[in-house]
Amino acid sequence: MKNITLYIITFTLFLITSAFAETYEVQMLNKLEKDRNVFNPSILHIKSGDTVKWISVDKGHNIAFTKKGVPEGVELYKSKINTDAEYTFNTSGIYAYNCTPHYGLGMIAFVVVDDDLSNFDQVAKIKYPGKSKKLAKELLEQIKNGS
Repeated sequence: MKNITLYIITFTLFLITSAFAETYEVQMLNKLEKDRNVFNPSILHIKSGDTVKWISVDKGHNIAFTKKGVPEGVELYKSKINTDAEYTFNTSGIYAYNCTPHYGLGMIAFVVVDDDLSNFDQVAKIKYPGKSKKLAKELLEQIKNGS
């Protein structure tokens, strides 16, 4: 009887948590105003259990978690090019991601889960290529300042 009660409580908590989870959309774009090859938005603050859906508005893009750019214990995720993708974030921390073909051209973005900046230094130490280096510095400064 204890096991059944525990199961019911666990299942109920799961349903309650799922009911409050949200789905956010990020567009993968060739151009946004003066910028080329961008994720819109480039910084997203969410809660554990929320899902991000990347919309392939323009062709030629994907989403790939950046090596050393995720909280400890999280496996790297990578979608196919030209397809929508989604991922549910269950671990707190900063997630750096990029578009594989346009990484060096500055197509990077960040998801911050539960406002947890515990892996900030690790993400800041990534050797971002090309234009991503300057953009990463700007975006990480915004994250650090709570923007």
